[in-house]
Formats: sequence, structure tokens, C-alpha cells
Amino acid sequence: MTVDELTQLVSGIAHRAGEAFSQTETYAQIGIILAIYLVAWVLANRIRASAPFLDALQENTGAPPLRTLVSKVGGLIFALLAILMLRIAVEVSGEAIGQSWLMQTALTIAILLLFYSIIRNFVQSRAAAGIFKWLGMPLLFLHLLGILSGLIAILESISVNLGNIEISVYGIARVAIFGSLLFWLGRISSKTGRSFIAHQENLDIRTREVAAKLFEVAIFFVIALLILQVMGINLTTLAVFGGAIGVGVGLGLQAIASNFISGIIILLDRSVSIGDYVELDDGRTGIVRELNMRSTTLETFDGKDIVVPNEKFIAEIFTNWTHKDKSQRYRVDFSVAYHSDIRKLVEIIKTVVASHPQVFSGEDVPLEERPDCEIDSFGDSGINMFVEFWMEGIDDGKNRVGGDLMLMILEALQEHGYEIPFPQREVRVVNKDFSINTKRNL
Repeated sequence: MTVDELTQLVSGIAHRAGEAFSQTETYAQIGIILAIYLVAWVLANRIRASAPFLDALQENTGAPPLRTLVSKVGGLIFALLAILMLRIAVEVSGEAIGQSWLMQTALTIAILLLFYSIIRNFVQSRAAAGIFKWLGMPLLFLHLLGILSGLIAILESISVNLGNIEISVYGIARVAIFGSLLFWLGRISSKTGRSFIAHQENLDIRTREVAAKLFEVAIFFVIALLILQVMGINLTTLAVFGGAIGVGVGLGLQAIASNFISGIIILLDRSVSIGDYVELDDGRTGIVRELNMRSTTLETFDGKDIVVPNEKFIAEIFTNWTHKDKSQRYRVDFSVAYHSDIRKLVEIIKTVVASHPQVFSGEDVPLEERPDCEIDSFGDSGINMFVEFWMEGIDDGKNRVGGDLMLMILEALQEHGYEIPFPQREVRVVNKDFSINTKRNL
């Protein structure tokens, strides 16, 4: 382009702009736009005043996720009202004053600014935000200008046929864009839903686990169906094809399917929950830290994680120590000499065990849950005794109550003069003369 052509283009644009701003219709559109923004601002303030939870100024880091989401939506009320009234004004002004190009421009700019605000306030991932800004906003701009349909037609014309399947550039771009968008929406929805369910204090922890897992499965199932629709796959045909290969795949993946179904059963019957202390049939123990659809993770007291397939909790025997009640009963065994005053010793041991801060004791504790000392049996070297006690939680890891009580019992026995008997054997010589003769012969 030469300098003269550029000068003529600039002059033409300036001339058209001068003609536009010399018309009363242009100023009428400007006045309508300003009035729309003023009314939208007043209405937005009224709405936020009547519904304080929509006030974006109340957002804070300690607020529940749903409250934070609602407050962010409240910050978009002004823009949404302005766009709605501008859309109505475009149609009305076209009939009333015969022009609407300025309000159409204002509407396009308002929609782009709203889209940018949504990206800034709701998209936390930098990668996703960059994709929406540099790809989503240009596509939205082309759509608002009415150019996107022509671009789509051009991309559809660039295609390759593989048998009965036609692959076009537009199809690939559509699957990539909408697939990424759907996965992002699914991830955000799943995270928000799980956080919302976790904050429902009126539900017990097991119900929250079941609801969160079922919500997660439902979200990704819907996302998978939508992606198949975007790819243009007929779900009826897919169902027939899936039934044909389902048997073959099922034989190879029966262990995975079994664990998946077992995970759903565990969540529904609530036999295992987060925080339960579980002992497996092979003797391994641990606290349930994570429940997945395929496996359950147990954390041992020495810091190891045991990943257990969910099928084991359905097909095998296991012990859930803290399923319904975290209170447990334990016993400590010890022995004393036969000449000990047992009645006095019983009271001493009860008092010592009851003094431990983690042992249930006191008048407010039921009699059957207070420390109790009894004789277990008469041994070869002494009287075998035991003391039973109740405590909160498991006697292991940070709650090493049993070890503390053994030390306290030992100190009490030593303090009051009680003896812990050593193994004793009595040897008798039946035939003394035979023994002497045998020694002489040797």
C-alpha cells in the first residue's frame, strides 16, 4: 500500500466518523448506553444489598468453597445486567431510531470484558487461563462479528477420508478445544462438589464419603458422554459395539472391575471409613487414610502405606477396631509370688492403672469400663494376674498405654514389696543309696 492510498483510507475513515458523530442518532445511542450502565449499576447494588452472600467483598480464604464461588458470581451481576439490557436495546433501537451499530459495538465489548473477568476470577490454573485468553477470546470475538461461521466452513473443507470416516481440521480443533474445556469443567466441578460435601457438618463422615465419591463418578461419566458427542460418535452404535467387546475385555479386566464394584459396595454399606483402624486377615494393621474406587490405603504406625485392593474387604475377613466405637478394652498380664497379699494388691493395681490419663476411670464411668484386676491362673512359680482397662483409640503408635501401665505396675509392686517370681524347680532324690553307689562305680 502506497502513502497516497493509506492517506485516502485514513481520510475515508475520518470522514465516515465525522458523518456518524454529526447525526443525532449516534448521540441517542450514546445516551442509551450510559443510561443502561447507570441502571445496571443501581440494580446490581440493590441485589447485593438484599442478598449479602452475593457481595464479592465478603470473599476470604477461610470461607467455604461454595460461599466463595457465589461471592465471585455476585461480582458479575453488574456486567450481566448491562449485557442483557444492551441486547434488548440493540433490537429496540434498530426499530426506533434506525441505527444500532454503536450499541452493538458496546455489547461486543461488554461480552468480551465479561469473558475476561470470568477467566480472571474463576480459572486458577495459569495454563488454562492462557488458553482461554489467547484462544477463547479471539474465537468469541470472531463469533460476535459473525466471521466464525465462514472460518468454520474453511476448516471443514480441509479434510481427509479414511474409509467411511472423515477427519477434518475443524473436527480435530473442536475435539481439542471442547475436550479440554469439558475436562477442566469436570475437574473444577468435582473439586467444588467434594469441598461442598466435606463442609456439610450435619452429615456424618461416612455419608460425606459416599456422596463425594458418587458425585465424582457421576461428573466424569457425564463428561465422557459429552466428549463422545463432541467427537460425533453415535452412542447407540457404541453401546452395541461395547456389548460385543465387553465379554472379552471383562475377562481380562475382571480383577479391576471386581475392585471397582467392591469400592462402591464399601462406600454404600459403610463397613470401612476414613480414620478406621483395620486389621487384615494376614495380621497387617493400619489406619484408613484414603478410599479410592480401586483400592484402600492403610497407614501403619511406622509410616508405611499399605495399598489394599477393595475386593479384600468384601471377600475376606477383616477386623475394624474403631468402626462404631473407638473405645477399646485391653489387658496387661503379670505375676506375683504365692505369699503375696492378693486382696490388697488388687486395689493397688486398680488405683495405679486408673491414674493413667488415657484410661477410663472415675465415678462417671460405668462400672464395667473401670480398671479391673483379677487372678488369671495359678502358675508353677507364682500367681498369674491381669488388669483390664478401657481407653479411647488403639493401644499402639502414639497411644502406647500398655507400655506405660507395665512400667507403672512394676514400680507399684517394687514400692509395696511385692515380688515377681522367677521360675522355680524342686528336685528330690528318691533312692539315696543307689545314687551313692552309682557315683562310686563311676
